[in-house]
Amino acid sequence: MKLWGGRFSKNTDKLMDDFNSSIHFDSRMYRQDIMGSAAHVKMLGACGIIPQPDADLIYKTLFEILDDIENGKVEFEVSAEDIHMNIEKILISRIGDVGKKLHTGRSRNDQVALDIRLYLRDEVKEIKSMLISLLRVVLRIAEENINTIMPGYTHLQKAQPITLAHHMMAYFQMFRRDLERLDDCLKRMNVMPLGSGALAGTTYPIDRNMVARELGFDRITENSLDAVSDRDFAIELASCLSIIMMHLSRFSEEIILWSSSEFSFIELDDAYSTGSSIMPQKKNPDAAELVRGKTGRVYGSLMALLTLMKGLPLAYNKDMQEDKEAIFNAVDTVKQCLPIFTRLLDTMKIRKDNMYNSAKGGFTNATDMADYLVRKGIPFRDSHEIVGRMVAYCLGKNKGISDLTMDEFKSFSDRIGDDVYDAISLETCVNERKSPGGPSPASVAVSINNGKSYLYNVSE
Repeated sequence: MKLWGGRFSKNTDKLMDDFNSSIHFDSRMYRQDIMGSAAHVKMLGACGIIPQPDADLIYKTLFEILDDIENGKVEFEVSAEDIHMNIEKILISRIGDVGKKLHTGRSRNDQVALDIRLYLRDEVKEIKSMLISLLRVVLRIAEENINTIMPGYTHLQKAQPITLAHHMMAYFQMFRRDLERLDDCLKRMNVMPLGSGALAGTTYPIDRNMVARELGFDRITENSLDAVSDRDFAIELASCLSIIMMHLSRFSEEIILWSSSEFSFIELDDAYSTGSSIMPQKKNPDAAELVRGKTGRVYGSLMALLTLMKGLPLAYNKDMQEDKEAIFNAVDTVKQCLPIFTRLLDTMKIRKDNMYNSAKGGFTNATDMADYLVRKGIPFRDSHEIVGRMVAYCLGKNKGISDLTMDEFKSFSDRIGDDVYDAISLETCVNERKSPGGPSPASVAVSINNGKSYLYNVSE
């Protein structure tokens, strides 16, 4: 007989048991369920709702069950439906009727709302730690390549010379915002729903704030209907995780391009590459490609959660059981991708000469040539036109702007002097872009120091 089966005259069909059960995926919340139950029964005893000796026995037995689960001595039952009923059933089997007092003053609705918040809170802390590790690697690469010149791109066309450090620090800022989003998400997640009952609270004189303190919550939920019937904290987390994956996917795309023979900016470590079953020369960036591909899984989880919740009336509906697989999958995917991408990045070899030589092509100093003419007193729009004609001429001659002779320069403007060669060198193009946030070594050094300070002060 089910723990809730008093009004039923027969058992549920086995097919219904399998369909209704969530133990195969929510069993991962066993620790959170036991910790929540332990805090709840501690409060029941302190408030005199159940006898203190009964509360003590339940409390003690719950942790014995926890030890047995972690030592592989417990087998969960599909017929018990979920992790909450499984643990309660085990408790009752060990201490009899006393165990039946655990569920006083609560419902599975507020119990599951508690467990998933506790579980996701723990997972977010792990993901934050992984992001911090990635940020440290990004910062190291930037610091070591503050003078490594490479082409910057728009529309995947060479645009202006920058440094690898500048490029890496762009991703540092993205992943930093990801970390900050997780912190912000935690503020709304870390609210304690237990005590809301099925939807209307309880008549027992419970102390919800005591339970919140025991479990490390910042505050309690203020509306019992809302507490059991929304999963916006899971949707918000799925959104944060989707943005993390979007950033990882963009970075992976560049890693894939950079490791190709056409770019040859980097070489991936053998430990994070794969070969071909037919082409012996191949070294494939499969790790980066899988990160890029798995991004869609996390997006799918976000859309599943949004769609799941969009038409549900208050309060709890069984549809909400579907929330866990979606958010668990998103969490698992991000936790799988972050470490592998961090190691991929940390072990790659940077081909600085290839980056520099690539920056010399594609007229990446054209803007600086126009700025040079502006400094010579020519309005920018006229300078832009002059340099455009200069580029067209160079294309016809298969030359770069820096390769033009002085006579050729003079044919475009008599204001061009010998100082032009230094003015449009790649080093000058980069070093003179000293505006805050720019690619000059001086500007990037400030960004790197700010990044170090941020990581020093950030909490994992």
